[in-house]
Amino acid sequence: MGGYADSLVLAAAAPIAIYILISGVDELFVDVCWLILRWRNRKPPQPVPPGEPERRIAIIVPAWHEDAVIQQMIEHNAAAIHYENYDFFVGVYPNDPKTLAAVEAAARRVSNVFWAMVPHDGPTSKGDCLNWIYQNILVHEQTHGVRYDALLMHDAEDIIHPEALRYVSHHLGTYGFVQVPVLALQTPIANITHGIYCDEFAETQTRDLPVRQALNAFLPSAGVGTGISRESLELLAFHYQNRVFEPDSLTEDYDMGMRLHECGCKQMFLPLARYDATFVATREYFPTEARTAVRQRTRWVTGIALQTWERYGWRGNWMRRYWFWRDRKGLAGGPVGIFANLIFLYSLATGLWHQTDSIAMQLAPYNLAMLAVRVASRMYCTARVYGVAMAYLVPVRILAGSWINGMASIRAMYRFAKAKARGERLAWLKTEHKYPSRESLVEQRRRLGDLLVRAGAIGREELEAAAAVKPPDVRIGAYLVAQGLITEDQLYDALSLQQQMPLAVVDQVPQRLARSLPERVMRECQVLPFRVESHGLAVCSPEPPDAATRARLEGCTPLELHYYLIPPGQFERLVAAAAL
Repeated sequence: MGGYADSLVLAAAAPIAIYILISGVDELFVDVCWLILRWRNRKPPQPVPPGEPERRIAIIVPAWHEDAVIQQMIEHNAAAIHYENYDFFVGVYPNDPKTLAAVEAAARRVSNVFWAMVPHDGPTSKGDCLNWIYQNILVHEQTHGVRYDALLMHDAEDIIHPEALRYVSHHLGTYGFVQVPVLALQTPIANITHGIYCDEFAETQTRDLPVRQALNAFLPSAGVGTGISRESLELLAFHYQNRVFEPDSLTEDYDMGMRLHECGCKQMFLPLARYDATFVATREYFPTEARTAVRQRTRWVTGIALQTWERYGWRGNWMRRYWFWRDRKGLAGGPVGIFANLIFLYSLATGLWHQTDSIAMQLAPYNLAMLAVRVASRMYCTARVYGVAMAYLVPVRILAGSWINGMASIRAMYRFAKAKARGERLAWLKTEHKYPSRESLVEQRRRLGDLLVRAGAIGREELEAAAAVKPPDVRIGAYLVAQGLITEDQLYDALSLQQQMPLAVVDQVPQRLARSLPERVMRECQVLPFRVESHGLAVCSPEPPDAATRARLEGCTPLELHYYLIPPGQFERLVAAAAL
């Protein structure tokens, strides 16, 4: 039995080894192109010149069951973006009232937020939702007498870099399509699944996409951080019967990038570079569980490899066909990775690797050498973005990623074949989203004065004049209130956005609840419990508590504390009523 099994394994190993060699040569070619590109472009990218006119940009966000994250996403980014001439348009469905309510709540606090209603129930495809957002923008332009120069695509969990809109606006003067880099937010090193996304996105944004642009191949949109000029949008609408985004595709972003290239649109990938010690990139969380990652990647493989193959075949010049090959080789490469791992384990267990006369063993030194180059390249890219410590586990994550990608490819082919056999339409496989903690968001906050100006509470000239004469030991917000230039409510609306803390609405505090924390701690930390919430206790304070204050408070109760801001006058009245 062993001899027969060994023969079968060796027979299966030969084509797998040949495929791995071909794929390895492909990756080596991209590595060489990348090294040449780095040698030719040794100077760092130039920053955007200050004082440039700002193009009017519409940030479009498709949303289906995003009520848990959409309000926080809008409010954080509105408080962080260093740009003035933009609006948010969020696509919502009539049968998703919770998401609509969350968008309306954000619109009450952020003046440049609009919802765009899809005229039919969801979920439909993301492309369909985006098309209706675009149509809503056209209506908005007619009714408000404005015109948007560009759209910027984003998702409901995105953290937009504060300078991203300035870079997009600057480069849309030359290009019709600008892709801002996309990076996964860093999570603990022990989280292998999310770490796979960290590795892969660090590598594609550092190596693959710059090479792709240098070789004049089409640039696929990442679906987030994609700026599209008005001229490019109208070009797509003209050539594709107003289907700016392909509603039948599960990866409408990839499809749109390819169609724009076909229409002659100049495309640019913004080089992954630092601005004030942070990379100008869209950041987001990706799945942390293998099952969720397989689900998301199933959609990617279905749309990028299968649907695009079906719709466009292999048409185009040799360069386009080459990148088609790279984008689609995961169909075979995913299952091959699983079988290669199984054959490797079997060979170790049975000593089959001693069969040096087999094709697989003869090719093994070359495949191992190219694997070593692949691992080294990915470790470099990961270390550049996330640090050396994160790079140490790249080999482990490559192994885990091969299983996840393999399962996603098998599942994609099964779902695609099943849908075709039954004449069914492929559904939008939505990934559940979560938003980062407040602590990881406030690092990008804008100055309080900028938020007050944007909210219309005070003019820029008045603010600068007040800042020039205020005493150095007095904070700008308190000084503006004292001078009667803004109200306390306006100050705390802006402070709430800046600090990513909701405002409390409190009429009275029950005596029993007011004493649920030690009285001395409440006085010294300037907090007051006012409501029991699901999974925790709500406390309000006129000051955003720092890390030390939070640690002290959380050490006084087993309950999870939820923090709210409240104006000082209201806080003092509540404290007096509670007789603390």
